[in-house]
Parts: sequence; structure tokens; C-alpha cells
Amino acid sequence: MDIRIVIAKNARRIRLEKGLTQAQVAARLGVDRAHVSSLEQGQRNPTATTLWEIANALEVEIAELVTLPPAIIQR
Repeated sequence: MDIRIVIAKNARRIRLEKGLTQAQVAARLGVDRAHVSSLEQGQRNPTATTLWEIANALEVEIAELVTLPPAIIQR
């Protein structure tokens, strides 16, 4: 699986679990909502620094963004 898709799915799942909107995450990151949307669609290839910033904005460890979802691991 493409790591961009893994990050996208995890970022969206975590954001929704925390009850945050894309606009709220964007404000925490200092970017516009469209940037968060494209990240969640796997259209961006985030740098290590960006991963750090996303993890901080979502209040999770970076590992949670890059870990394969359980359904994928069990295959």
C-alpha cells in the first residue's frame, strides 16, 4: 500500500475520532482547509517535518499516522 494512502486514511480516521473538522486541523497547522483535504486524499507526500506537525495537531504520535490499519496487517 502507498504510504501516502496510509497516512491519509490514518489522519482522517484520527481527526474524525477526535471530532475535529478539516478547518480546525488546518488552523492548528497554519494552512488552509484545502491542504488538509488533499492530505486526507493521499494527494500530498508529507515530509518528516510535516508528519511531526500533523501528529502534534492531532495530538498523537507519528507512529499512529504511518502504521498500517489492522485490516491490512491481518491479510
